[in-house]
Amino acid sequence: MTGQRIRMPIDELRQLALETCIACGASQAMAKALVDATLSAARFGRPELGFPHFVDYLTSLREGRINGNAKPRFNHVLPALIQADADGGIAQLGFDLIYDDFTKRVRTFGISVFTQKNSYTAGELGYYIRRLAQDGLISIAAANGPPLMAAAEGGERVYCTNPLAFGAPMPDPLPPLVIDQATSATAFVTLAEAAKAQSPIAHGIAIDETGAITTDPVKAMLGALLPFGGYKGANIALVVEMLSAGLSGAAWSLDAGHFLSGEHPVNAGMTVIALFPAAVDPDFQARATAQLERLRAKGVRIPGDRAMSACTAETDSLEVDAAVLETIRRLCLQ
Repeated sequence: MTGQRIRMPIDELRQLALETCIACGASQAMAKALVDATLSAARFGRPELGFPHFVDYLTSLREGRINGNAKPRFNHVLPALIQADADGGIAQLGFDLIYDDFTKRVRTFGISVFTQKNSYTAGELGYYIRRLAQDGLISIAAANGPPLMAAAEGGERVYCTNPLAFGAPMPDPLPPLVIDQATSATAFVTLAEAAKAQSPIAHGIAIDETGAITTDPVKAMLGALLPFGGYKGANIALVVEMLSAGLSGAAWSLDAGHFLSGEHPVNAGMTVIALFPAAVDPDFQARATAQLERLRAKGVRIPGDRAMSACTAETDSLEVDAAVLETIRRLCLQ
């Protein structure tokens, strides 16, 4: 994402993305779910998980790692617990299809859990909790995928980047509070970009094939990422693994298919836990906003500055990496 960038009207970009999804084998419903999530990441979340990662989805649709005609199935295990099988499709589609039912249960019971197996990687995890926060709900989400991270220096790949996300609603016109971070010291897409640009990476965030720490991103791609904070980050990765793969019945990261190669489905897991704060405190959003302002006044960095800027900036167009855009156009025509 370091090359030339092109500004493009969002409506035009959306239409191109939808047409490309369908050309690559996605159903109409899947295309809409994926494009909505991609635009959300590009505009308000982590841009590297927007259109650059969208290309991974398109390639995987063409190569059979994603079932483009997936029909997710839902099992209401308990009144406040929904288990889903994504049928080898994308995580966003299952979430979309059950969203109204899920949020109704959150407001009825005060809390509800959505857990899903058998999907491609979840993409930008912030998308799910951002959407819930915009509807007045607090949520926590956890997701796993193929093994990309070792638990410690000298180890082998045992976890995915295993992200954990948290969201809380704020009063209009403020964007919701969204915290979305991997348990790895850096994101895999960041590592891949560094390898492509042949730029050195920070010391201590990855190891090579021998298990030794490396600053060479190419060697790191053959080795493994490392968790942030040493064993504490590895512990959180294990918590995420239990919540996502363990609870949903998805593949453990050690057993998951790779999201960039082969024909074996990823079978990733994701769990979203949502709560209805207004049931306990109708003034939650106002109190939360005031607290964040107190923290900012004391120099605390609060996640969401980019989203705040996006809410006040021009919203009818979006900058996209030119090479990524060209790849999308080429896939649309194939």
